[in-house]
Amino acid sequence: MDAGKLLTLRDGRRIGYAEFGAPGGQPVLQCHGFPASRLEARILHAAAAKTNARLIAPDRPGYGLSDFHAGRRLTDWPRDVVELADALSLGRFAVLGISGGGPYAVACAGQIPERITAVGIVCGLGRLDGTASATMSPFARFSFALARALPGLSRLLNYALAPILRNRPHWVLKLLASRLPPPDQAVMSDLKVFGMFADSLREAFRQGGRGAAHDITLYAQPWETRLEALRVPFHVWHGEQDTTVPVAMGRHLAAAIPGCRATFFPDEGHFSLPLNRMEEILRALLAGR
Repeated sequence: MDAGKLLTLRDGRRIGYAEFGAPGGQPVLQCHGFPASRLEARILHAAAAKTNARLIAPDRPGYGLSDFHAGRRLTDWPRDVVELADALSLGRFAVLGISGGGPYAVACAGQIPERITAVGIVCGLGRLDGTASATMSPFARFSFALARALPGLSRLLNYALAPILRNRPHWVLKLLASRLPPPDQAVMSDLKVFGMFADSLREAFRQGGRGAAHDITLYAQPWETRLEALRVPFHVWHGEQDTTVPVAMGRHLAAAIPGCRATFFPDEGHFSLPLNRMEEILRALLAGR
């Protein structure tokens, strides 16, 4: 494992990334969740090593080690991905989007299909301008509605919360875990796993709240990528007990993307699915079909 490297991009920004799994394995670029960081991929290290996957996990702009990128859009992310892939001498690679990384994985599928062998979305956040968003929690609906209607106020709230999330990630996660469904509570009761989630959350706010504030604003807007136009091999996995990103979002993605292969797990939640099923997910993703 290498949990912290830096690459300077052509425009002068630095992007931080980590590598997990098999160093000489098949490359998989992971788009981390929200709010999270490259350290989120640490929980996938063992599964990646077993499946011969070289898991490359960059921080999005404003998170962890990556410089903030003012005015960025979802469709700007694939350009950073290509620069990172070129620096690592990667030709084609798979893309894995977990939770809030889902929209970024979709953007990669739309913008750089020639570089991608397959895309996998795990418990992925879907479009918020459709009916699937109606099944989200009231707090989540309020947060995204605020970001859409009053982005300035949304940013201020995220800036205010950043010190708490950076300095007290264990407290925040304990509060979150108390409201999760049984499969997710079981995962969070493992102190090692809980600690890895806490480390990722703390690292996400290393620079403050600008990265997360910008992300939530982008999530609240219509996507520029047309799902029905995607032509890369696509997989969706979602837990039916997910109360963080409702399964309706996974079903919508699967129905809208041509040829998408979808698997829905009745006994999995949002946090349990990536941990319990990652070996089979990576094997399917690396098969490239």
